[in-house]
Amino acid sequence: MKAELSPRTKTALYGLMCVLLIPFVFPTWWMVTSSVKPISDIFAFPPQLIPRSYDWTTYSKVFELQPFVQQYWNSAYIGAVVTIGTMIVSSMAGYAFARIKFPFANTIFMIVLLGLLIPSEVTIVPLFQMFLKAGMVNTHWPLILVPIFGAPSVFATFVMRQFFVTLPSELEEAARVDGLGRFKIFCKIALPLAKPALASVAIFTFLHSWNLFLEPIVFLSSAEKFTLPQALTQYTDAYGGPMWNIQLAAATLTALPVLIVFIIAQKQFVEGLAHTGLKG
Repeated sequence: MKAELSPRTKTALYGLMCVLLIPFVFPTWWMVTSSVKPISDIFAFPPQLIPRSYDWTTYSKVFELQPFVQQYWNSAYIGAVVTIGTMIVSSMAGYAFARIKFPFANTIFMIVLLGLLIPSEVTIVPLFQMFLKAGMVNTHWPLILVPIFGAPSVFATFVMRQFFVTLPSELEEAARVDGLGRFKIFCKIALPLAKPALASVAIFTFLHSWNLFLEPIVFLSSAEKFTLPQALTQYTDAYGGPMWNIQLAAATLTALPVLIVFIIAQKQFVEGLAHTGLKG
């Protein structure tokens, strides 16, 4: 039996965790509170934890200066399409590497993993030339296809493979006795059991797509087609200087849905990591 901690020890641990939490919470608190401050108060020293005055017009200006609703929709639908596409590709590839025996499977898998070591800056120029010739520049297709078949999908494939490796072989043997083929075994047995891993893949992939910055600034040139990370850089004054309070208001609106999704899905996220051997 595990020995229970004394009330004094629990209080000390909770106090220590609250102190360790400050470096993570302070930037978010500063972003939210500074979004309603006058610009002169944002960089005041020492920092003001609570604004002395509130300027809520910064949030209305976010929508006045940019087509922010359209940009929000762009990020949302691109993130959804990329997430679904990556889940499909990575689950099928991960299952193949984990459960199907074919020549040089481990070697091919290691070559695939090498894709994680290649920085996106290395491939961005040839990708731009390829999409330019295909007539896809200033469209959302590069932002959809590159993540689905790029590094995010490689990482997702690794996560799915690690999960499928842990499945008992008896499940597949019983399914074969019942007359199921390989694809039906994958769809009806392996995939339903992989929900925790799929949840982790979905969160990782959506966050990557939502925060993608390099590819949008390379492939997109129209404000109506911008995604949110690119849109945040466009809040500037007549002299090209940043409008800090408006930028922070837009950043707060940008971070809000991601925070809500993570809070709702954090249980599945932790379960997925535990089942894929990524936990500490």
